[in-house]
Amino acid sequence: MYVLGIESSCDETAAAIVSDRKEILSNVVYSQIEEHRPYNGVVPEVAARAHLEKIDIVVEKALADANLSLDDIDAVAGTCGPGLIGGVIVGSTFAKSLAFAKKIPFIAVNHIEAHALSVRLTEEVEFPYLLILASGGHCQICVVHDVDNFQVLGRTLDDSVGESFDKVSKLLGFGYPGGPIIEKLYHEGDSDKFSLPRPMCSKGNCDFSFSGLKTAVLNASQKCNSLQDRKDLAASFQKTVSEIMSFKMKQALDFCSNQKIKTNAAVISGGVAANLVIRENLKKTCGSVSSFSVPFLVPPVKFCTDNGAMIAWLGIEKFKKNQFNTLDFRPRPRWPLGENFQKEEKAKREGREEREKGEEREKNENHFCG
Repeated sequence: MYVLGIESSCDETAAAIVSDRKEILSNVVYSQIEEHRPYNGVVPEVAARAHLEKIDIVVEKALADANLSLDDIDAVAGTCGPGLIGGVIVGSTFAKSLAFAKKIPFIAVNHIEAHALSVRLTEEVEFPYLLILASGGHCQICVVHDVDNFQVLGRTLDDSVGESFDKVSKLLGFGYPGGPIIEKLYHEGDSDKFSLPRPMCSKGNCDFSFSGLKTAVLNASQKCNSLQDRKDLAASFQKTVSEIMSFKMKQALDFCSNQKIKTNAAVISGGVAANLVIRENLKKTCGSVSSFSVPFLVPPVKFCTDNGAMIAWLGIEKFKKNQFNTLDFRPRPRWPLGENFQKEEKAKREGREEREKGEEREKNENHFCG
């Protein structure tokens, strides 16, 4: 079985073909970094226009690289959210058009869920597993119980971690994109030079906050008198973010241990998972929690950033469960994970309450009859 995956949620136009045997036959990504670099960030209208210009070329190349035609494709999976709605509309409409023309199933993919399950394409990991999902638009910790079944333990209360990298890099004058730039500066600066706060790390929960850290960097930058000072501040920021991520991973591992939630691995995915400093610290953290030691897994760097292979793979996961969508599925700028888990928990809770009421009625009736 071959599934074509199309991704266009932000600033990469991507397409890939993946088989149900985990073969990645092609994976084509057109990056829009150069289009957005003059603005030090992603401009939604510029992104949408670039997707429109490149999407047919990218899909055609994905088919050519796989040495397949559309007649060989069994389903088309397209990102339908969350993301910049202009780009999402471009990609999802193109995916629907191909599915309609070839009379094959269309699968609407949650871009964030695709990141979450991408590790199952490159690693052998069974459900459930613990996940930190960290990207330019999202930051959350959850237990992945199954396809479309996420128990969210914590999320950012303000900015995402990837967005924070971009804004700090811009603030310090190092440009865009901030993640790889600051990671490089970590090795050129003194990460102990500046003492920065670790928001939400004095509380025993899994939520994140990065706005206060950004403010602290802004205040510290006013004391920087040289390029080296700014490199030291960037390195200190990288170190602090890594410490925050590790602390939250430990909190999540402790939660799973206390709640007796069996997890088969601890995973980080999303664009920020490409940051090797964060990867190494999380790996150490997972190995040091003696009460709940689990293997640490992470997708290869090229599958951490937005790509079509993860969209195609989630398409395969959904295909196996017969989770297809009609062509009137509406693109969504917001599409939170965990909705189905919350519904299931609510149904279980209501079921328990109903059973308890029934038992109470039966007890009262027996008492009355006696």
